[in-house]
Amino acid sequence: MNWLLDSNILVRMAYRNDPDRAVADKAVSELIVQKRNIYIVPQNLYELWTVITRPVTSNGYGFSTEEAEKEIDKLKSQFELKPDDETIYDNWEKLVRDYKVSGKATHDARLVAAMQTHGIDNILTFNIADFNRYSDMINASEPQDIVDQAAGSELTE
Repeated sequence: MNWLLDSNILVRMAYRNDPDRAVADKAVSELIVQKRNIYIVPQNLYELWTVITRPVTSNGYGFSTEEAEKEIDKLKSQFELKPDDETIYDNWEKLVRDYKVSGKATHDARLVAAMQTHGIDNILTFNIADFNRYSDMINASEPQDIVDQAAGSELTE
């Protein structure tokens, strides 16, 4: 199984004081234990940079650019970064037209387009609802679901 990490997972993993950090870390660790292929795409890193370098007073985390750079380097060393190419745009354009996507949801459509391009079937996200419209082509799971499944399988072993 191939997995894409949604940007909201990466943001929580980057910020030590985020209340959802522990479950995000546990879920990603469980996917690693299960030997799943875990990927990130450039869009994840753009979105991560935006959130973590935004001032705390503007709903960001206030990282310096140096701290953000270190976080991105760490993620690129942990997970395979799939490249952008023209196929992603073509897939995105078809998705936003076919699914009549507008506004902020176009960012999620671009992640789905990247998943299509790179043959990634699953996304780990805190916002499953953002991906419901694409359930015919991808699976979205929340971190707690992964953690619960792992705990359930331990009980049956």
